[in-house]
Amino acid sequence: MIKAIFFDIDGTLVSFNTHKIPESAKRALSWLREKGVRLFIASGRHIMSIDNLGDEKFDGYVTINGAMTIVDGEVIDRNCISDEDYRSINKYMEERNNFPCAVVMEERLVLNYYNEVVEEVLKMIHFPKLPTAELKSFEGENVFQLIAFFGADDEREIMKNAPGCATTRWHPRFTDVIAKGISKVTGIKKICEHYGYEREEVMAFGDGGNDIEMLEWAKIGVAMGNATEEVKKKADYVTEDIDKDGIEKAVEHFRELF
Repeated sequence: MIKAIFFDIDGTLVSFNTHKIPESAKRALSWLREKGVRLFIASGRHIMSIDNLGDEKFDGYVTINGAMTIVDGEVIDRNCISDEDYRSINKYMEERNNFPCAVVMEERLVLNYYNEVVEEVLKMIHFPKLPTAELKSFEGENVFQLIAFFGADDEREIMKNAPGCATTRWHPRFTDVIAKGISKVTGIKKICEHYGYEREEVMAFGDGGNDIEMLEWAKIGVAMGNATEEVKKKADYVTEDIDKDGIEKAVEHFRELF
């Protein structure tokens, strides 16, 4: 039986078109709760920027791609980028290539500067406006993630400067940079330990590259119809787009497991 479900937000629970959870998905969430299934978020977003779920409440939140996990308002797991790697990335930007980059800390998110790409991406995901500051000023602080606006062609060269970090990309114009070995599965495992769930009791829904690992880890991984082909190939089941009642249709397909 499935006792816990983890949902990505953007493109999975929340439409890129309306920036809301469709009514069909709300019906599915309500039905699952009635069946006693606990529902969780597993997102690249910081808890402070999860502002598009309406009145829906969840039992826990895997945030910042597994760098911070929260249950009942308490952080139960933290995983930071090393200060050495953060200083090295800053040095590279100062000397060679100053790309737009947001720094994600526990209680704030800060961007070095805006350009057209940043404006386009933040609008697409309905992300709140970020304050700007010199990134060097945050050296020595706990940095959980960088939202780095560079393409895949530049990634290998840039990431040589942060050997303790890994990238997780779900959009061609930017990538999330987190400590190596950390992913959404890191937080999912922590929540499963907290509640006593086994892997065989877990389902996950996602649509982006940063969802692949959790779709593979869960007993049942569901890719949205709007997911990339790479994600769909790794899933156990492919449902419809979020705007075509994908969540509700997948829950109906697996209803005997709840």
